[in-house]
Amino acid sequence: MIIPSIDIANGSTVQLVGGKDHALDAGDPKPIAEKFGLVGEIAVIDLDAARGIGSNKELIKDLLAIVPCRVGGGIRDVETAIEWLDLGARKVILGTAATPEILSQLPRDRVIAALDTEHDDIVVEGWTKSTGLKVEDRIDELKDLVGGFLVTFVELEGRMGGLPEDRVRALSERAGDARMTVAGGVRTPADIAMADRSGADAQVGMALYTGAFSLADGFTAPLKSDRPDGLYPTVVTDERGVTLGLVYSSDESVAEALRTQRGVYHSRSRGGLWVKGETSGDTQELLSITTDCDRDALRFTVRQAGGGFCHTGTRTCFGDQTGLAALERTIASRLADAPDGSYTRRLLDDPGLLRSKLLEEAGELMDAETPKDAVWEAADVIYFALVAAMQRGATLAEIEAMLDGRTRKVTRRPGNAKPSPAGVAGDKS
Repeated sequence: MIIPSIDIANGSTVQLVGGKDHALDAGDPKPIAEKFGLVGEIAVIDLDAARGIGSNKELIKDLLAIVPCRVGGGIRDVETAIEWLDLGARKVILGTAATPEILSQLPRDRVIAALDTEHDDIVVEGWTKSTGLKVEDRIDELKDLVGGFLVTFVELEGRMGGLPEDRVRALSERAGDARMTVAGGVRTPADIAMADRSGADAQVGMALYTGAFSLADGFTAPLKSDRPDGLYPTVVTDERGVTLGLVYSSDESVAEALRTQRGVYHSRSRGGLWVKGETSGDTQELLSITTDCDRDALRFTVRQAGGGFCHTGTRTCFGDQTGLAALERTIASRLADAPDGSYTRRLLDDPGLLRSKLLEEAGELMDAETPKDAVWEAADVIYFALVAAMQRGATLAEIEAMLDGRTRKVTRRPGNAKPSPAGVAGDKS
């Protein structure tokens, strides 16, 4: 698939030819990242850090908060790599620091080794010095220590001359289960489709910035359909991954969805585009589009507004939601207009009561001795905690995203208990 690339120098998005000549300046990386991030991970490279002339760390930290990123540039030791992973980078890209000694101290699945090759020879120091090593030798040396490779064809970089198909296929096979990403020379969507068939992703910069093809064209290039009408079955989910319904997409509808950042699909009954909520008001904000492993089905992740996704008025086409999703919607409605006399109204009007109940139920959960009692008390804790969080503007999706983010941290906090003030749950004085 396509991996859109953002190279940053002096706080701006740039593109270089051959790693040296400044070809263009695309400006603020943030809106570019928001757009590129709709189709999955993006590659963010700090050129200043890579060249040892500065850093764009604070800017890249902002990007990590809004889109999934693999980060490279200036990562030369274990400590810096772990710091980026702890900050939220999905993966880190290491160049000359991709040595067995350093890689062995990092989580394999979160590390990409960057191999810059000019006519099959590994080059370093800004692509100015040949090492005499073949790219295949480096792959053999490192493939058991990394989750992926980024091979840049230096002689093609920034020139949009097309990818070398035979080399892409051979290098992908050589890498084994380490996922190959190739860069340098991507000219058309056909290059991305070819790389995907060969078991590799294609990192794309110049072609997107110059308008050689669109993000949508790059994303749909590897897709295939076994339907006579050429449509792609599309599962629509909310930001928590709950399925809202099943629809169909076309290349045209995907392009319009990415352009407008809305839920746009193909209407089989009317033909042509169907913009969800255009007449009902139940609109969708597009958060991401992903493809399945066979490249013949899509998933749209959206933020659903209004009454719900289904034309019957329910939240999903499979009926109303249950569990935490239903609880969140109930609390949200109470926050907007809780009736007098309701328990939620009492909690909202009396912060002391809410605090007391949350601490009380947490204590009762710890005192529970049977699975049935633990379930009962845990449900109480979750209810009061969610009321408190939502009253302060948090959402369940944000809470889950925080938990997901914590699982990606490499450095762990000790998790020791804080001293308890006298008179509150947990105090044993």
